[in-house]
Amino acid sequence: MSSNQIAQLLIEANASAVPVQVRCQGVWTVRGIAALELQLAQMDWPAANDLVFDGSAITALDTAGAWLLLRTMHTLQQRGKHTRFDGLRPEFDTLLQLVASHSIYTEPALSLKVGLLENIGRRFWLNLKMFSDMLAFVGESATALLRSLKQPYRIRWRTILYNLQTAGFEAMPIVGLLTFLMGVVIAYQGADQLQRFGANIFIVELVGLSMVRELSPLLTAIIIAGRSGSAYAAQIGTMKVTEEIDALRTIGVGAQELLVLPKMLALIIALPLLTVFADVTGIIGGMIMARSKLDVSFTTFINRLDEAISLSSFMVGIAKAPVFAVIIALVGCFQGFRVSGSADSVGRQTTVSVVQSIFLVILADALFSIVFNWFDL
Repeated sequence: MSSNQIAQLLIEANASAVPVQVRCQGVWTVRGIAALELQLAQMDWPAANDLVFDGSAITALDTAGAWLLLRTMHTLQQRGKHTRFDGLRPEFDTLLQLVASHSIYTEPALSLKVGLLENIGRRFWLNLKMFSDMLAFVGESATALLRSLKQPYRIRWRTILYNLQTAGFEAMPIVGLLTFLMGVVIAYQGADQLQRFGANIFIVELVGLSMVRELSPLLTAIIIAGRSGSAYAAQIGTMKVTEEIDALRTIGVGAQELLVLPKMLALIIALPLLTVFADVTGIIGGMIMARSKLDVSFTTFINRLDEAISLSSFMVGIAKAPVFAVIIALVGCFQGFRVSGSADSVGRQTTVSVVQSIFLVILADALFSIVFNWFDL
């Protein structure tokens, strides 16, 4: 390689001139970046505060060379010097501006101590903004749902059936096991108290009503929030990181119709069915414990169950399930769409989706209790 092709920085002989001219020449590409960095590290910069980088002798420039020029200028600016470019070819100047627009060189932010009130205000504002975004997301989902109901051919039945299998059928073992154990625990804890008053038979009301009205729908929703809601957030978040969602929008496929509605509709179908299944397994667990602790036979338990649980009590528990399903699906999908650019963000938003889903499910259950109490249900 000839001398005029080697990338160099030359300071003019009259270093006392203002401004001092720094002449850049040769090929500023990735091939010579190592030698050029060594030259820059050994460069004896003049004391003058004004430096002009003359790029008229640069014969080739790529992003590596442009980045090295920008880094050198940034280092000099941190030392209090004023720098600028001059004489660059138009194509080199455009490349330099492009690299500068993506430059990571920023002034370090001052570490300021945030007061308690300011911290509360910031958190409140962030939560308010997230609530506003959530309302917008719910509105978009409702609009997509109405559009699909008007045009049923837009509904993706295969995706709904797939989500129905993963969120419903495959969740039956864990839901059945936990609600069965919950029925056992309730019967076991109530057995001693009922025995003291000779009210063994009322174990049926204790287990049946608590499971059917409250525990079965609530426990099922919490399990599904941790199992399926987190999966929704992780799936959509990963698709956003890999830019699959952008690709879907590019080809004209709506993310709401493909990713949100099938999950929500599948949960609306699956969660009431899982709640009925949880009612059965929970009552079976209580029935077994009542037989062993209180000598209440299976036949007596079942006959009493028909009198203890009214249709309205059963429907109260079932009516909660679709609302819980909508909450879990929307929160999980919403947090998935909030993922931004990294695997760490996927994990963070997945955790947030579970916490928010469980919180909102319990809040909705409390509101249901108040409303049902008003109507004497």
